[in-house]
Amino acid sequence: MSNDTTNLVYPYPEHPEHGSTVEIAKGVHWLTMPLEGSLNHINLYLLEDTDGWYIVDTGWNDTRTMDIWRQIFATVLNDKPVKAVICTHMHPDHTGNALAITNMFKCALYMTQAEYYQARSFSSMDMDGGSNWHFKDFYHRAGMTSEALEQMQQSWASRKESGFSMPQMPPGFRRLRDGDDMQIGGSNWQIIVGSGHSPEHACLYNASLGIMISGDQILPVITSNVSIHPSEPDANPLHDWMVSHDKFMTTPVDTLILPAHNLPFYGVRERLRDLVNHHEDRMLAIEEHCVNACVSTDLLPVLFKRKLDGRQIMMALGEAIAHVHLLMARNRLARELRADGRYYYRSIDPDLHRRAHTEDHDMPDDSPILV
Repeated sequence: MSNDTTNLVYPYPEHPEHGSTVEIAKGVHWLTMPLEGSLNHINLYLLEDTDGWYIVDTGWNDTRTMDIWRQIFATVLNDKPVKAVICTHMHPDHTGNALAITNMFKCALYMTQAEYYQARSFSSMDMDGGSNWHFKDFYHRAGMTSEALEQMQQSWASRKESGFSMPQMPPGFRRLRDGDDMQIGGSNWQIIVGSGHSPEHACLYNASLGIMISGDQILPVITSNVSIHPSEPDANPLHDWMVSHDKFMTTPVDTLILPAHNLPFYGVRERLRDLVNHHEDRMLAIEEHCVNACVSTDLLPVLFKRKLDGRQIMMALGEAIAHVHLLMARNRLARELRADGRYYYRSIDPDLHRRAHTEDHDMPDDSPILV
């Protein structure tokens, strides 16, 4: 998490009450749905067309959220149907009710291709790993002890017992591509695709209204989780994340950003610079720590200051490995698989001593945030 948000401007002091909306611009409505945990909300959006509505993201798949949706349908839609659901990306707080709403209104789902099929894959995934050797091998190589792995599996198993499951997806979708235009409410919404937090995250930009619905791609206070997972152990998502920030840096400075979490804000370029600088600082701190070879679990205190529970360790390790993979791609770290079956990382840049500033880094984050 990066907390230097002093240059951002928040035109709305608080979130809408559950079951109500705030009209940000003509035909653009903002609403929130509840989430569990410290991040207790998600922002969702309604776009009004002449003969119906588009829903942007759907909230968590639970009874409480669907009850709020029914209240919204009864009081806000002005007797017009939902024409389509647009999901910015595949995570369950965004896709949770896509199947229920598209079934209710017999309407289309719009997503990018990679997000749709990743969501379909996750809906059948065994999140606690079970006897999956890919899962166990990945975390063993990261330095996790068998006791810690068991704790992590128990944590996910307890969530399943309490009713958590990955949402089922509609059987078909309409594909969004980078640069596509959608005509909604008499104005143009351009699809701008980013990556890193998820494979093909769709943002919606309306130049005439000066608005961008950014999902989890650009958030004002927290920084989205960018992780390596056992399903793609050699990926480099942080590279994609940084490249996407450069791409979004061309967003006009007076654009109002409508994020999936926290409050709408102005200051998109300042925020993108802050996020890039934060990740660069984290990578330099990792390089300094790896002067003596270490495994991924040794890097957790460098990135996070709180004791992590089972679920948080999964995300925290994913973030740590994402940072080291980008450092490897930049020829700043070397990786060695040793006889104990673990990957060890060692700093190899001979000029590290010129760049190092061990006493002047960002403070470690409290804990990884699941967004």
